Amino acid sequence: MSALLAKRLWGAAVIAAYVRGQRRASFLPRAELEALRDRRIRWMVRYAAKHVPYWREAFARTGVDPDTIRGAEELDRLPILDKELVRTKPELFVADTAAARRGLSFLTSGSTGTPISIRHDRRSLLANIAFGEREREVVNRACGGSFRPKELYVSYQTSTFKKVEAFYAENALLPVQPLRRFVSLLEPVEKVAAIANEERPDLLVGYGGWLDLFFKTVHARGLPLHRPKLVMYMGEALARDGRELIEKTYGIPVMSRYNAVESFKIGFFCDLRTGFHVHEDLCHVRVVDAEGRTAAPGETGAVVISNLINRASVLLNYPIGDVASLSDEPCACGRTFRLLSELEGRLEDTIRFPNGSFVHPRAIWEVFKRDPEVLQYRLIQRETRRFTVELATVDEASFSHALERARPDLERLLGPGAVLEAIRHEVLHRRQGEKFRAVVSLRPAATGSGEGSAATTAVAGPAAAGFSGRVRSTSTP
Repeated sequence: MSALLAKRLWGAAVIAAYVRGQRRASFLPRAELEALRDRRIRWMVRYAAKHVPYWREAFARTGVDPDTIRGAEELDRLPILDKELVRTKPELFVADTAAARRGLSFLTSGSTGTPISIRHDRRSLLANIAFGEREREVVNRACGGSFRPKELYVSYQTSTFKKVEAFYAENALLPVQPLRRFVSLLEPVEKVAAIANEERPDLLVGYGGWLDLFFKTVHARGLPLHRPKLVMYMGEALARDGRELIEKTYGIPVMSRYNAVESFKIGFFCDLRTGFHVHEDLCHVRVVDAEGRTAAPGETGAVVISNLINRASVLLNYPIGDVASLSDEPCACGRTFRLLSELEGRLEDTIRFPNGSFVHPRAIWEVFKRDPEVLQYRLIQRETRRFTVELATVDEASFSHALERARPDLERLLGPGAVLEAIRHEVLHRRQGEKFRAVVSLRPAATGSGEGSAATTAVAGPAAAGFSGRVRSTSTP
């Protein structure tokens, strides 16, 4: 037997071990669900105390016996992690086990302005396929009961997605592949609409902000559009008026999933679309107030997660950076998983131009995400064609190098005539009580169909090349 076949057979066995009962997992009686959740909490806490440098030192320093953490109630009493420490010293949270060493590293999307390195062990990545049955059931039913709905994704094929897909191809036997086509986020709206008309997908998936602009543009311009059975937004919030347009004008239900690099499975919309059902047995979720105390049901606060599956980077009581509320009320759909409200989402703006083109914040993230000398970034649109790019770097030399590397992509995205001022910082601050915004537009929002209106937007693509502006560089402490 070849080594590759043996690896795939092992992967298939892991998936098979977890897949049984997944579709009924979200309907388990509360007592059974909470017992499963607490068993996984106990196991993960003991594992962390034994194998993870940060937790080993934390339990020793505080004198807390890991065996006294019996479930969610005791876990919630532990301090909340410092997200900046996870960012700057990710190795402290990686277990000293063979499973962790053989794991795969991923970067978060950098909603704080700086990506965070997170490692996942191989077994948890394979189990993720099985856990997806809970979410696929809802999507398939919304798509008319199709076992394999036709999907159209409008996005960047991120490094995380590519790495996971490559891992599955090498480590698992997947006889049924999804009917999925990817279209670049930089394609014009007209081209995406034409592709949708040609492909006739059951499911259209995109970032919340992009879907908002796409449907408003299609509606305002009267473009013909095949209506999929379901629209799925991801990565950022979908504006309420955009969702109403999709659901009421086009008659297409809208759903979402709550996933993150820190925990691939957090929550998913149920059939009634009243919020996210939390995968309580995979990721313990709590909501805390400004003082770090558990918020009352229905009270808005910061989302704190504990990944109960991943044995590589062990994150317990980790503030993921989102704002939401948890409900104790049972859902009418019959699922027993608790409901998390829709998220506030990333606080980032879309860069818009008078010709109806726009640049999505994810395009700016693609420019800076893997530059090791960029600690943080922020792009500010001050006027239609005047921008400031702020980079946090360790020194002036790093700033200059990073700026030169970013220049070609910024020239392509911002287009002819753009004026770009570049400023170096040691750290990019945010206003007290606000989330960090990596992309900011200071232009007033338009309400009609003229300049800058969301109703006339189209994605800025390669045609925007020919940057003829100037770059002015300054530095601040």
